[in-house]
Amino acid sequence: MSPVFAHGHLRLYLLVLLADHPMHGYEVIQALGDRFGGTYVPSAGTVYPRLAKLEEDGLVTKTADGRKTVYAITDAGRDELARRQDDVADLEAGVSDSVRSLADGVRASVGEAMRSLRADLAASARQATSGTPRTPTSTPSESAKQLREVEMLLAGFRQDVRSDMRRLANRDQLTDTAVAALRDGLGALRRSLRDPAA
Repeated sequence: MSPVFAHGHLRLYLLVLLADHPMHGYEVIQALGDRFGGTYVPSAGTVYPRLAKLEEDGLVTKTADGRKTVYAITDAGRDELARRQDDVADLEAGVSDSVRSLADGVRASVGEAMRSLRADLAASARQATSGTPRTPTSTPSESAKQLREVEMLLAGFRQDVRSDMRRLANRDQLTDTAVAALRDGLGALRRSLRDPAA
């Protein structure tokens, strides 16, 4: 699956969050986790170095508040957001796509766990009625593992394509040719998957 944030985008998104109000580092991490519905929570080792770099670049300030450090956006940081409005719009669309993709991955994992649990329960019920010893079935089959990988690949692909198409649409560059190319490419891929020997 694609990373949640492309290179440099987490740094920009931290400015977006701090534009609302000053926060200490843990609040920033919580705000990111909330934005992703708990499906992605960055580590302190991911967030704090970026906040330090934003401070070094003069885009945020930090002040001590007891034992906590509070980060606030500067006028230069607000100017940066204003200059990069298109990037921020693309980033917001990408975050929404990431949330959907991560949720799809969680759903796929939960679905696989539920199928495995149902199989275990059915095997236990059969064993209880037949009296034969039960063999463990908790490890997913190779096909189930492959299906899960396919679901993750499709979710990542969907996220990437939606993000690319939204970016083009936001710039008024999404053409009939691009849509037709996507439609034709997906159709050809689907046909090749239905009949791999062809």
